[in-house]
Formats: sequence, structure tokens, C-alpha cells
Amino acid sequence: MSKKVLVAMSGGVDSSVSAYLLKEAGYEVVGAMMRFWPEEPPRPTLDIPHKERAWESCCTPEAAYEARRVAEILDIPFYLLDYRETFEEEIIQPFLKDYAQGRTPNPCARCNTFVKFGALLKQARRLGLDYVATGHYVRREGESLLRGIDPLKDQSYFLWGTPKEALPHLLFPVGGMTKAEVRALAERAGLPTARKPESQNLCFVAGDLREFLRERLKVRPGPLVDALTGEVVGEHQGASLYTIGQRKGLGLFKPHLERYVVGVDPLANVVYVGPREATLWLGLEGEEANLLAELPEEVEVQVRYRTPPVRAKVESLNPLRLRFTTPVFAVTPGQSAVFYQGERLLGGAVIRQGLYNLAGLEGKPQANALTFS
Repeated sequence: MSKKVLVAMSGGVDSSVSAYLLKEAGYEVVGAMMRFWPEEPPRPTLDIPHKERAWESCCTPEAAYEARRVAEILDIPFYLLDYRETFEEEIIQPFLKDYAQGRTPNPCARCNTFVKFGALLKQARRLGLDYVATGHYVRREGESLLRGIDPLKDQSYFLWGTPKEALPHLLFPVGGMTKAEVRALAERAGLPTARKPESQNLCFVAGDLREFLRERLKVRPGPLVDALTGEVVGEHQGASLYTIGQRKGLGLFKPHLERYVVGVDPLANVVYVGPREATLWLGLEGEEANLLAELPEEVEVQVRYRTPPVRAKVESLNPLRLRFTTPVFAVTPGQSAVFYQGERLLGGAVIRQGLYNLAGLEGKPQANALTFS
């Protein structure tokens, strides 16, 4: 009897080719798309006549139509699953809460953990399906996850929170392919998504993130404070709109000075800035850790999706603390610290705070309000 697999289809080329490959391999394939978008898009207003709607690039009714077309071509059943309530509770509300607390969240990682490989996998298992498959560029070998073959598309960074017990039930058909190979195969298979552009934005934010946050959070102007001297050096437009490491659009009184955001305190409505040295850290403390394997004494840690990993010594597990071998720029509370051993994904954690600042910020009382509490 063939194995049954639920393919999470987004209307893009990667999930389309995943469904195609699994059917070719003899699986009994069921396509499904999770509905996140609201009943109606925002309507234009007098001041913004052509207002962009959220859900612009993926997870839209148009994307559902594309996914359904692919399912028809492959002759597989397709279902639209209502996950609006789950997405609101697990992704959007925590996202807004983090920004309101001065943190910079990683909603894509959280979505994989709690929605795709959490709620969706549980639903698939209840329906008698053996696996859930996605179009992520990551490889699974046994109960280990490895980086995708394509270094430009590897998405293992976003899968650190995958529940370990879920691993035997997950399939990643395109993880051993490059993006160019995926598109070429889609062309040969006659899939209408072969040339569809990639989505780069958050699926629930159309346009400018700052505008999205400004509409949903009660922000007001406040002081920019030099974290090293305590001097007011400018005015910000709302503390929750800024992130660690940010250099542009700060509102400095002397804009020729090179200053970076080094701390955010929405409760006091203060944004702290400092020189580049103040953005460099030699360690971090993490929370909400998820370990897919036992951590060795030394790991490679990646604190942003597009930054290379650095070697780090695991100082303690409770609390989880790591010390880097080289300084790392803008270790940001709320972001993901992801651990590797070579190509193998070991797990990760949410960054609680940076440690061992090169400018000695941990000893500054004005910074203690948020970043180092």
C-alpha cells in the first residue's frame, strides 16, 4: 500500500514541484493550502486611494487558484483548510506583542513550528495521512535535518523549532535540488507556477512594515538616547518601530554621525543608539530552546538568515548561553539563534539578549531597561 502524504501548497513553484515529485515516486498525494487571509481585503481610503492589501504575495485567493490548477494537472485532490484563527493566535498576535516589547520576532520560524509542523501535521495524522511535505529547501536524513543543497536557498534556519517527534513524518522533496533545477523541472512537467516570482515579504504584511506596525500599535515620538553617555541625540517616531542594528532613518539631531540602534525600551518610549562598536557582541543568551540533537561543546551559530554562522562555545544549557569566537553584529532579542554542526541542524532558540558587548553596554544603567534585564 502506498504511503499517503499531505503537501502544503502555497501556489508557488517549490511546493508545486514537491507535489509532482512525490506523485512520481508513488505516494498517494493530497494537496492542501492553509487559508490565513481575512474575508475581505482592506478597501481603499480617500487618503490612500490605492492602498495595498495584506496577503499580497502568497496565501491569497489568487495563490489558492494557482495551487488548485497545479493539483488538477497532477490529478490529485486539493483542499483549502481554514487556519485563520490558528494563524491569528500563533503568529500575528505574538508578532505584535514582540514588537510592542521592543523585540524583533521571526514569524516564519514560528509558523513552521506551530502551524505547518504543529497544527497541520496533527490534522494530517488525524485524517490517516502518513506525512506532511513542504517546498522548503532542507534535507532530512533519518531523524536529522541538513542544510539544503542550494546555498542561496537553504531554509534550515527557519526550521530550528521543528518538534523532534514530527521529524519522521516530514518530507522535503526539493531539498536536494537547486532553485534552477526546480524551475526547469516545473517547465518540463508543464506546471503553471514554473516562472512565478518568489515572495520576499511577510505573507501578512503588504508594503512597509513600519506602516503595518504604526496602524496596530500605539506608538508616539520619543527621545533617541546615546547608550554610552545618556545624552539625548535625536527623536524617534515610536520605539516599537526600531530594531537592533538599524542605522538609517533614526531621526538624529546630527545625521552625519554614524549611530546604530543598540537598545529599545517601548515602556519608557526610549530608543538607545551608539557607535558600531556598541552593536558587536561576543555571546548571547537564548530562551525557548528546541534541540534536535545534543549540543557538543562547540557549535556553529547563525543569528540571522543571511549572515554566515560563527563558531561558539556552549557555556551553559540552563540558562542557554554561548560565547562566540569572533564578534557578531546586532545580536537581536526576539530573533533566532540557530545551531549547526557542519550541515546538520542541531536546533535553536529565541535570542533573549546579547552578552559580552564590546563597548561594555551591559554595565550601562540606561540600557538595562530592556536589553540586559
